[in-house]
Formats: sequence, C-alpha cells, structure tokens
Amino acid sequence: MHMYGNWRSAAAFRVRIALKLKGIAYEETFIDLDAGDQHKPEFRNINPQGAVPALFDGDGPPLTQSLAILDYLEETRGGVRLLPEAPRARARARSLAQVVACDTHPLYVPRVRTFLMEEYGLPRERMLAFLRNAFETGLKTLETRLSNEPGTGRFCQGDAVSHADLCLVSLWVGTGIFGVDTAAYPTVARIAEACLALPEVAEAHPLRQPGAPGA
Repeated sequence: MHMYGNWRSAAAFRVRIALKLKGIAYEETFIDLDAGDQHKPEFRNINPQGAVPALFDGDGPPLTQSLAILDYLEETRGGVRLLPEAPRARARARSLAQVVACDTHPLYVPRVRTFLMEEYGLPRERMLAFLRNAFETGLKTLETRLSNEPGTGRFCQGDAVSHADLCLVSLWVGTGIFGVDTAAYPTVARIAEACLALPEVAEAHPLRQPGAPGA
C-alpha cells in the first residue's frame, strides 16, 4: 500500500494508526500542505479534492476520506479488529468516530483556516479562536457521551480499540498542536492517554513523522 499524507493531518494520522495496528506494510509520501502542494496538478490528479489521505492498494484509483478507508481496511484485512461485532456497539463506535471526523475536524482543516483569513480578512488570533471553539464543541460532546453512556470502557467502546478511538486520539493530539485547553475533558484525556500508550499509536504520532517540528 502507498499513502499520501501529511505530518499534521488528523485524517492521515488515524489511517496510519489503523495500518500499523493491523500490521499492514505501507509507504507514505508526505504532501506539504503549508506550501500548497495539495493544489498542484499532479496531486489533484490523485485526489481532485486536494486532501489527504489518499491510499493506493494495488491497481485502481486511490481510496480517500479517512472513515471510508478505515472501513475498507476493516472489511478487507485481518489483524486487530477495529469495529465491534455487535450491531449496536458497532453503531455507537461509528457515531463517536463521526463526531470527530464529520462534525469537528472539517472546521479546522487548513483550507477553512485559509479561507477565513484570506476571504474575510480574519486576523490570525480571531481565526485561532474559531478553531479552538471547533475543538471545544467536539470535546464537550465526546466528554458528555463517554462519561455517561454505559458502553464506555477502557476505550470509547468497551475495552478494545475501535475507529472511535482512532478519531478521538487524532482530535486530542490536535489540541496540543493548536494550544486548546483540555482540563474540562478528563474522560477524553484518559482514553486518549490509553491510546497513546499503544506502540502503534506512538509510532503514528504526527510529531514523529517527516516534516514535523523536531522530527
């Protein structure tokens, strides 16, 4: 497998974790989002959206969108299972994953930040306030659900890692990168730390990838 990603991309981070947990060999080409490499014709030919990750598995066009890729890996590869067997537990894990990937993450991606500053003249500090509000909205939802719903265990859904945890930890790492206050989210913090203690997650961490500060 060959993936196009970026060190800071939360979406690429969660796919990278899944590949490592399942023991799938892959190569990764890093796209410099800050330099605008995602807008170059050669990458637009790979993904017309100009977004990472894009994952090639043999012949055919690349797979895009992190949740779709996670489902594909779950359905086509063995190794560690990343979705529960029980339909209700599976639906809950997917629901928690979507809180991050569908409702929170889209609000703080580079193209949104750039648009706010360039099209509306939003000063950097105002843009960062918008970004932090997006993080906080998602974190509040996760904290409320994870601290009150009976399905929560060591991880988001019971005691096994699922897609929900891959999404949660990708959001959590972003809070450090962007300086978001996390004191009000102890359950999210506990689960994130349990994820980060896994060697595969530690290896996939954004700050350990080429191009990251201090990498």
